[in-house]
Amino acid sequence: MSVLDDADKDAIRGAYNAMIEARGLTPRWGQRQMIAEVARTLARVGAGPTPGSGGGPDTGAAAPIALIEAGTGTGKTLAYVIPALIMARARGKRLVLATATVALQEQLVHKDLPDIRSGSGLAFDFALAKGRRRYLCLSQLDRHLAGAGGGRNLDLYPDEMDVALERTTLDTYAAMLDAFGRGDWDGDRDTWPVSIDERDWLPLTLDRGQCTGRRCPNIGNCSVYRAREGLQDADIIVTNHDLVLADLNLGGGVVLPAPRDSIYVFDEGHHLPDKALDHFASFCRLPAARAWLGDARKALAKGAPLLTRIPGLPAVLDAVPDLLDELALSLNEIDDAAARLMAALEPGRERLRFAGGVVPEALRPGASVQAELWSRLLGCLTALDTGLDEALDDEDFAGQGDELEAWKMALGGMLARAEGIQALWRDYAAESAAHPATGAELAHPPRARWLSRADEDGVAIDFHCSHILAADILRAALWSQAAGAVLTSATLTALGRFDRLQAHCGIPDEATFAVVASPFDHARAKLAVPAMRSEPGDGEAHTAELVELLPALLSADEGSLVLFSSRRQMNDVFEALPEAWRERILRQGDYSRQDILRRHRDAIDAGRGSAVFGLASFAEGVDLPGDYCRHVVIAKLLFSVPDEPIDAALAEWIEAQDRNPFMEISVPDAARRLVQASGRLLRTETDSGRVTLLDRRLLTRRYGRAILASLPPFTRDFA
Repeated sequence: MSVLDDADKDAIRGAYNAMIEARGLTPRWGQRQMIAEVARTLARVGAGPTPGSGGGPDTGAAAPIALIEAGTGTGKTLAYVIPALIMARARGKRLVLATATVALQEQLVHKDLPDIRSGSGLAFDFALAKGRRRYLCLSQLDRHLAGAGGGRNLDLYPDEMDVALERTTLDTYAAMLDAFGRGDWDGDRDTWPVSIDERDWLPLTLDRGQCTGRRCPNIGNCSVYRAREGLQDADIIVTNHDLVLADLNLGGGVVLPAPRDSIYVFDEGHHLPDKALDHFASFCRLPAARAWLGDARKALAKGAPLLTRIPGLPAVLDAVPDLLDELALSLNEIDDAAARLMAALEPGRERLRFAGGVVPEALRPGASVQAELWSRLLGCLTALDTGLDEALDDEDFAGQGDELEAWKMALGGMLARAEGIQALWRDYAAESAAHPATGAELAHPPRARWLSRADEDGVAIDFHCSHILAADILRAALWSQAAGAVLTSATLTALGRFDRLQAHCGIPDEATFAVVASPFDHARAKLAVPAMRSEPGDGEAHTAELVELLPALLSADEGSLVLFSSRRQMNDVFEALPEAWRERILRQGDYSRQDILRRHRDAIDAGRGSAVFGLASFAEGVDLPGDYCRHVVIAKLLFSVPDEPIDAALAEWIEAQDRNPFMEISVPDAARRLVQASGRLLRTETDSGRVTLLDRRLLTRRYGRAILASLPPFTRDFA
């Protein structure tokens, strides 16, 4: 086992002390503890660059991983950047910092990393990595402007080219081209001076499959390539969980450095398993798939005069129409079968989840046919794409480069769409979809498979498939590939344990697990659970009692945050309060989140009271220090009901093993959410105030004692 050598220790200690001195900070014990845990873990990373750029480590062993829960006020950014950067350099690796939110990503790029670089004495470069869709494709911009001006504009893009662009949009496009040409804009959506509607921006972008790369006539001015070039020499790459997972889904090392050459830090790490489930799920909307088949037929027929001139492609094109007919017919049959299943649902139900992930017999034959047909179509599209590649390098087609480029983009989009649809049918045709798991098979969680109505009329049906735990995904794509990793957040544990996150993420037992306490004095805050007549289970009575209690609980001249678990209860309470109180309340949904927080701060700065009524999104990531929040009121413990298909499938799997899903899922999640919500109160070392929970179950139920034990050591005031 590698150990932290003296040179590394000295480098870390020197950088930290320099930062403390330069910024006039007070050393924090928890911060130093976190630095030590990160450094000791990453000391086990193999030294030197690993040969090659893909595939897993030679040993096949999991990377050294640390899970570090760092309480509010720890200063965790400094605590992971300094040791992780120094250890990455010492081991010949790159440091990838991934966040779950744009706000933290911007804070890292615009504040934290510049501060660390100027104060620590460490010389390093950093760059921000974004997805391809955040950048302008100059060829797409040229194409749309040429089409608007009557120029040649090949209509080869199903789902993208049917909408006529408005004059104001075209004026914006012209302004973009002018600014880009002058060098006043770099093609990054986020640096354009005004907000751009998604409908206007999307036509100016391409996904990876549509990009023609080095053959593009605008490659020398490509915004994506310029941005990616900036990543090549950066010591630290700042990105988000989504881009890391998207890169891993492509095999790793496509956009970001190869996993084996990277040390990852996942800030807000409790979001990682849910993000992974989203990225590796499959989906198909039947009417959209059927319409796409028709669009593809028209596009390929339009291109036949050119494509049939390319050696090897005539036979491929000849086979495609019959294949598309088979696909359409099979889609109609499986659509009819799915419609019959959905028609049997009780009124009001919008989803049909298949117990144990087992697909009904009525759908299985069609799913197998779909998987096989889409695989054949992918083979044809791949052959067409390969033929276009060869034609682009063939002097016989030198005069038709622009048209070939356009077709290359079109085929890339078709391939991406077909691959996504084929993944769904492959999932539905898998052996695990044919029979329920029994015995030893239950040790491996099944997939969640379900149907849903895609519109209010219930005509369109969506097919879904997803893992129910991200453990296998992350073990295969990340932990067995990466050089090293750190997950950190203020809420990694549930009920004081890491086991729930460990199970969902597939973290090996030999990983480092550490809890770094907040430096805040939680005795400065009071946790109150007042006497109440109602139980949250009686929604009407509980809401009525909230209306009765809140005017007495809230001070009219202070800043308060009132958190609800349901929009309905929030609105019912708001509407029933006296008008004088409603005038002081900023309710989620009435304004944007940013506007609510701005209005709230302005009211407090002006010496007026203000209360924010919010839902779960206000229980995390909201920073209202000092007088901006002296009282957090939590309407009730949030026990998630496992009615979402993935949650229901997980609960079903746990029950099948004679375990208790309420205690394994609902209670730990409720505890974590309560810690997050109560964490909105103390944001600095001098803060004080109250947390009031209007839910007696914390005191009256056995599981309540476990939740209470997981909370910070507030002063208690229990009636």
